[in-house]
Amino acid sequence: MSWFESFVLGFVQGLTEFLPISSSAHLRLTAAFAGWHDPGAAFTAITQIGTEAAVIIYFRKDIARIISSWFRSLFDRGMRSNHDAQMGWLVIVGSIPIGVLGVTFKDQIEGPFRDLRLIATTLIVMGIVLGIADRLAARDEAGGKHRAAKERKSLQDLGVRDGLIYGFCQAMALIPGVSRSGATISGGLLMGYTREAAARYSFLLAIPAVLASGVFELKDAGEGHVSWGPTVFATLVAFVVGYVVISWFMKFISSKSFMPFVYYRVALGIVLFALVTAGVLSPHAGESAG
Repeated sequence: MSWFESFVLGFVQGLTEFLPISSSAHLRLTAAFAGWHDPGAAFTAITQIGTEAAVIIYFRKDIARIISSWFRSLFDRGMRSNHDAQMGWLVIVGSIPIGVLGVTFKDQIEGPFRDLRLIATTLIVMGIVLGIADRLAARDEAGGKHRAAKERKSLQDLGVRDGLIYGFCQAMALIPGVSRSGATISGGLLMGYTREAAARYSFLLAIPAVLASGVFELKDAGEGHVSWGPTVFATLVAFVVGYVVISWFMKFISSKSFMPFVYYRVALGIVLFALVTAGVLSPHAGESAG
């Protein structure tokens, strides 16, 4: 992998990680369209450490408060009813599904799941799911002629049941094209949470899973055509771009819907299917050399 490739892929990772359009799919597609080798699941997981570092810095006050309260709750019974302490436990509980499924389906994630036809399918299907979830949220917020606006849930309402559902939604992102933020935000909206609450918990929930995945894949870094230098460089680029994107995205969702991302996902999926069907692009483009 050249330094130019690592810069482009790091930029794409940072740009797409927090948007509900799937960073893993875009890394895979960028390499396929450019005629480069597939960067692989290890490269993707490691560069995600950069974007998660951006999350940690952006939510540093929330994270510090949650960790502090959680540790204190281990020794102080009175703290166990504290919302921040409970959030600590809920992040742990919600991280279990992706940890178990990630290890169980590791071979599939690094192989068959990277087929461009599957990516096209997940882009379209999850785009439609996100669109439906967004419409339901908009209907609750706006009300109607014969219907009062419905108050949606905040993170104060989050419990173990919803935390686990969030966790299983996040685990779906093991398949490129699903999108970690897209799946968890869709799940949150369908459970009745506000857009901001769904996005905030989605980003907090991703931290332990992504960091653990990145550390787990460190042993495979530097193998094949991807060396350590370009991988580290791409991770740094992903961090810088990711911080800018998450700052913008949290402001965007406070007043805008997710429909632009829905249209983009569906359109990209259709174009990808058309290119593969026409033989312009192989469903396994770049894999053999990767």
